[in-house]
Amino acid sequence: MERPLLPEDSRLDFDPNVATEHLSAADAVLARAIGEIGPFRIEPRRSSVFVALARAIVYQQLAGRAAAAIYARVCALFPEGEPTPKRILNASDEELRGAGLSRSKMLSLRDLARRTAGGEIPTPSQIHHMDNEAIIERLTQIRGIGRWTAEMLLIFHLGRPDVLPVDDYGVRKGFAIAYDRDLPSPKELAAFGERWKPYRTVASWYLWRVVERATARNVMPLATEKS
Repeated sequence: MERPLLPEDSRLDFDPNVATEHLSAADAVLARAIGEIGPFRIEPRRSSVFVALARAIVYQQLAGRAAAAIYARVCALFPEGEPTPKRILNASDEELRGAGLSRSKMLSLRDLARRTAGGEIPTPSQIHHMDNEAIIERLTQIRGIGRWTAEMLLIFHLGRPDVLPVDDYGVRKGFAIAYDRDLPSPKELAAFGERWKPYRTVASWYLWRVVERATARNVMPLATEKS
């Protein structure tokens, strides 16, 4: 059985206080947002790489409540209540589709299961020694896993400090609100975000929160929700 992605006693592998102090010194606008919003809070989820990605596939393009219901039905197919590569591969198409999965998501889960069983997906020990781009390159070979999904795993499951998901609308919208500018292109946001290194994850989190405060809408990716 695949081990947890993170040790049971693990937390972020960087100090959030150091990160917010660095960002505040580097960027006056972000410093103001940090002061208004308060402490940075992300606690990496403790799950296997396979479970994290399987859950991400199920949740894609669905509202949180609907996605949670489908994921619960998928888990209910198995006696121990959690998908594994072997269980997904042994499940029939009828069972997986009956849980509410679209054909495309069913095929993505099967591809993820096959690649994990075949050793193509890095193990927890391997992934902790890989840089962000190497992880993204490996994971985006899986059907249904794009760069954004891989970035969310880096942020919310691995707790990596320096990830800037420039294609995320919430981050771009937060930037536009905080800096009183037009919505930036991904290229423009990437260029501006150079000043936030090596804590671009923390900057992204504050930009998500900026949108939530301005619109009273939850824009934080579903990867942050508790199972």
